[in-house]
Parts: sequence; C-alpha cells; structure tokens
Amino acid sequence: MRLEEIYNVLNGLSPFELQASWDNSGLILGSYDQDITTIVLSIDIDEELIESAEEGSLIITHHPLIFSGIKSMDFATYPSKLLAKMIEKKIANVAMHTNFDQTHLNRYVAEKVLGKKVLNSDAYLIYFDENKSFEELRAEVANTFGLTHVKSVIAHDRIIKRVALCTGSGASMIREIDADLFLTGDIKYHDAMEAKALGVNMIDIGHFESECFFGEILAENLKILGLTVIISSSKNPFTYL
Repeated sequence: MRLEEIYNVLNGLSPFELQASWDNSGLILGSYDQDITTIVLSIDIDEELIESAEEGSLIITHHPLIFSGIKSMDFATYPSKLLAKMIEKKIANVAMHTNFDQTHLNRYVAEKVLGKKVLNSDAYLIYFDENKSFEELRAEVANTFGLTHVKSVIAHDRIIKRVALCTGSGASMIREIDADLFLTGDIKYHDAMEAKALGVNMIDIGHFESECFFGEILAENLKILGLTVIISSSKNPFTYL
C-alpha cells in the first residue's frame, strides 16, 4: 500500500490540521509514493527500534522526531544520527502527536485506563466527576500507572469532586483548569507554585506513563488496512532509583 493511502487514513482518523501551532505532526521522513507492507507503532524512535524494523517499514510515532527545522546534519547528534540510519534502511516516519491527543489519547486514558465516565472535553482537557479524598485518588493513580514515586501538589484538603486530565505534558494549562484536581505529566516547580495559588491540586501521572497506550489505540484503528502492524515495546527514557 502506498504511504499516501495510509496517510489519508490517519488523517481521517485524527486530522493533522488539529495539531498545535508549535507541533510537527504529519510526514516526517519518507515519500508518499513509497510502498509500505509493515507498520510499526511507537511513542518515540531510538536506535534499537530502527535496528529491529524491516527495511522499507513505516514507523508511526506519537512524538515527532523533528520538532523544528534542522540547520545541519551532524550524524553524531540527535536526531540526525537516527535520521541517517532510517534513510539507509528506507524507513519512513509519520508522527501523530497533539492531533491524536485531542481525538483519541486523552479520552482513552480517562475511560479505558482509569475507568471514568467523561463529562465533557475541551481540546486537550478531559473532565470527570469523583467523590474521593486526595489520598484515595493518589493511591489509585499510582497503582493504575505503575508509579513508584508520585509527585503531587496539595493546594487544599477538600473532597475531590471534579478532575481534569491531560496526558503527556499539560501543566502549562493550569490557569484553564476548572476542577479540584488536575492529572497531567511533567509538573515543574513553577507549575506547582501557580497551582497552589489557584487552589488546584495536582498529581503528576508521568509523561511516558500516560502516553504509552498510543500503540494499542492506533493498532485497533489500523486493522482495516490489512497490513502487518507491530506495536513496539516503547521504553521510558527515565530510570527511577
């Protein structure tokens, strides 16, 4: 199947035009005329994945390998080193990032992973009701996402009635939150200070941990293609000691 046909299916599933202005989803590497028989799904691309992928494969990632323009191709640096290996093996790459967050990933994590009933969504934010203490929800989140260390911001001790969720890194949206608790990843120091001032509790659910479902979601939607679709065992780049 031509890559262009696959791209059109992906665009129909999660329109690339929905991506954030700073994002770089879409065709990252390859040719629309390229013939594809095998698709590999992964959050990111690393050398191990490239080595294991068949020549001429299409790797569909959540995170774009290239976020901004490349001014030089130093094969000893990232991402040029990976791009060179991919070109050598004629491996194409399409990224589905912030568009997929809005259409699939956030809702899937809320409904299928956390088992919640979504009340409403607002672009990248998903809302659902609760009636639990902060500690109860922190324990639930830790167990669900397999977190050994749970970074939290406690701004109040009220019973949590409403929760907002954004997978990946959504802490910059703290001022938009209309909830008692915000679940997201990559919470930084100043995000925590702002959350306390706004009276919004936060639990860091991890960037990788909240997005690692990308492959299984997309694989289910690609069965119609009749191609070999492989879900790569994506690895968290962080090690927690």
